Amino acid sequence: MFRTILWFIYFWIYLIAIQPALIRVNRLEELGETAEHDRLTNQTAKKWAHALVKLAGVTVEIRGEENIPTEGSVLFVSNHQGNFDIPILLGYIDKPKAFIAKIELLKLPLIRTWMTHLKCVFMDRSDIRQSLKVINQAASHLKEGYSMVIFPEGTRSKSESLGEFKPGSLKLALKAGVPIVPIAICGSYKIMEQNGFIIKPAHVEITIFEPIATAGLTKEQSLELPERVREIIKHGLLR
Repeated sequence: MFRTILWFIYFWIYLIAIQPALIRVNRLEELGETAEHDRLTNQTAKKWAHALVKLAGVTVEIRGEENIPTEGSVLFVSNHQGNFDIPILLGYIDKPKAFIAKIELLKLPLIRTWMTHLKCVFMDRSDIRQSLKVINQAASHLKEGYSMVIFPEGTRSKSESLGEFKPGSLKLALKAGVPIVPIAICGSYKIMEQNGFIIKPAHVEITIFEPIATAGLTKEQSLELPERVREIIKHGLLR
């Protein structure tokens, strides 16, 4: 329990402590200095996320980093076991990235501001029209060179199981014509969800698979894409 209390105190104190960086990021955006804005935003967010994971006592093992393209944007497609998936991916995968996140995160002050600067988009899965708008917005970010992360299960599994992928969850990769990079996260549910949301140390394994090209796919290949990616991730969880 002490670790959990300490973690949440640190979580908010860190956010307050980096307010000068946020002021600078806001100013860079106003001045149109996009490259420096993006560099500082990603650097600050990665450092914060990495610190949160370390404070939780979590060790992270990553395999397949060489599979991440160094040039151009990609759509990272990952399973979703627990709340720590976002800070783990943000803090331990070098390529800058934004997330397709649940709309409830907009209620969190400071966090929503940093996420917006990262180019995250917020989806209300109960509103089909809004969801389609968000997919188009995310596809635009991909075309602009910003990599994105999506959890196509739609919610946390809170276990080792892998849920079904939501229909159309990978359409934004097809819209933007960018590669899909599958990711298997194994063990993150043990940090919180397994313990009644009490934070405990755990070991998490991240496996990054070879990118899948989406440009030029036939209609049939496009329809088969979600299940193809799901099988790759499922295989990674069985290792």
